[in-house]
Amino acid sequence: MSKINWGIIGLGNIAYKFASSFDEVKNSKLVSIASKNNEKLEKFQKKFNIDKNFCFNEYEKVLLNNKVDIVYIALPHNLHSEWIIKCINEKKNILSEKPATVNLQEIKNINQNLKNSNLFFAEGFMYRFHPQTSALVEVIRQNEIGELLKMESFFGINIVEKRNIFGFKRLKIKNKSRLFNKDLGGGSILDLGCYPSSLSILIASLKSENFKNEIRLTDIIKTMGPTEVDLEAYAKINFPNDFVSDIGTSFKKNLGKTTTIIGTKGNIVIPDSWHCELYKFIINGKDHNINQKYKNIFSYEIESISNSLLNKETEPKYPAIKRDETEINMKILNEWKNSNER
Repeated sequence: MSKINWGIIGLGNIAYKFASSFDEVKNSKLVSIASKNNEKLEKFQKKFNIDKNFCFNEYEKVLLNNKVDIVYIALPHNLHSEWIIKCINEKKNILSEKPATVNLQEIKNINQNLKNSNLFFAEGFMYRFHPQTSALVEVIRQNEIGELLKMESFFGINIVEKRNIFGFKRLKIKNKSRLFNKDLGGGSILDLGCYPSSLSILIASLKSENFKNEIRLTDIIKTMGPTEVDLEAYAKINFPNDFVSDIGTSFKKNLGKTTTIIGTKGNIVIPDSWHCELYKFIINGKDHNINQKYKNIFSYEIESISNSLLNKETEPKYPAIKRDETEINMKILNEWKNSNER
């Protein structure tokens, strides 16, 4: 079987989880990594048995490595745009960890640059590649809950007070952590709120094609922290096709990962919308179970993207997030984040 060779720049927690998937996926191989932290680089190399000749202290060297077909950008949020553009300039295919950028202008610039290339680009919302999301789309298309009316969706983790929730450790609110550092793209909206907003876009698109223009945010509530980043936030997304989504995110409360979608004939509840560990959603009170192929959620993402590359496609397969949706999502996040509502 043909394989796609992957490189990773930035070796934090998310990169470790991502790299752990390659043992499950037959069409992909991790061949090159880069970190400015020598200790992380050495541990990563030993853990995943990567050729030392392709382990670098400089991110550019992964981009220049001819063996690498695609680069996974797992750097802090504020560096995503810079390294996406550098990948484009070096003609490397790209998977950027979410959010792809920290503002709307950056993603517009990226999309403009991608128009002049034949490169693959995707934003790393891993739940969009999971069979749970594909099954959800199919059920809605089969009119199981009738015409779509509204939804509510949350992602909140109490990382300020509790330990080890969804892999996060308890953190003090200070600039040292990227989550609380304004200059590093910190805050709950960009880090977690991007999930419910991105799912809202997908579900709104299933009601009608008229969902992209004149999206309005109302009922915005935010709690700001001492480092000037949002610790908790809520908003209502009003789509032009009369679909409404109430979304919420938090670093202070365990809001969970639940989504509820309401139609004229019933509702769908997704107990784990983002990590999809339960492999099910609930339609009008009855479980709808999903077959499990892989243990690691990133395995679905890696396999799907590698298949797209083998087929010479420039965007991920539906229902993964497309370039235009990435731009719409960032527009929503920007308005939410920059609102003066408190």
